[in-house]
Amino acid sequence: MNFPLILVILVAVTGLVTLLDRMTLAPARRTKALAQCEANGQIELANEVVLAEMSKEPGWVETCRSVFPVLLAVLVLRSFLYEPFQIPSGSMKPTLEIGDFILVNKFNYGIRLPVLDTKVISVGDPQRGDVMVFREPRNPSINFIKRVIGLPGDRIRYQGKTVLVNGQPLDKRFVARFEQSGIPYSVMEESHGDHQYSTREDVTPPDPRTQREWVVPEGHYFMMGDNRDHSNDSRYWGFVPEANIVGEAVAIWMHWPQWGELPSFRNNGSIR
Repeated sequence: MNFPLILVILVAVTGLVTLLDRMTLAPARRTKALAQCEANGQIELANEVVLAEMSKEPGWVETCRSVFPVLLAVLVLRSFLYEPFQIPSGSMKPTLEIGDFILVNKFNYGIRLPVLDTKVISVGDPQRGDVMVFREPRNPSINFIKRVIGLPGDRIRYQGKTVLVNGQPLDKRFVARFEQSGIPYSVMEESHGDHQYSTREDVTPPDPRTQREWVVPEGHYFMMGDNRDHSNDSRYWGFVPEANIVGEAVAIWMHWPQWGELPSFRNNGSIR
């Protein structure tokens, strides 16, 4: 379901009905009500209160007029300012958990037209270390969330479990070791750009398919999940075009993993 398209259509329909009612339908109802009063010899009753009651709009017009400003506000908010998303997978652990509800800033990377996603005003570009939501290049109907590792022109290499950008390894240090389903993993603290964040690495050999080097083409970005051994990202399918960018993930506002559980706010805060 294309929610942005549905929202645009609803705003257009309710807006047109509201405009048509104000410009044409409402005056016509008032004229008809006044004529009815004159025909019945009740011209003395044709005051504002009586006319307003007699010329009251039908239910479908009243509904459109009532919901139009609400729909318009939602369209402007989610298209140009902030849009909510829920994290569906563990590819960004430990930064983001399954069930986290996040806010995505749509303004930081430029103003785009709803539905068309065409950038009309350039405000800024993704920076190294940003957590970014984008449409998956192979299937644009699916939204992904990963961390920006490489900018246009960067040379990215994944060697062992270390990320090298333009020949320089990202700074990282060991934090702790845990175990899940019998598999040990390490939590590391990594720095990239202006961001310092945690990553997760299995204590197992790296996937041979990821042991290679890439050069990021112009207008594209190289993305990786913080859960390095459990992330479907640029190491497997390539680069993210600038046109696929949705926005920057900036905050967690609720955690609700599934129905039947109470939502919590334990993860609330800005996203590093």
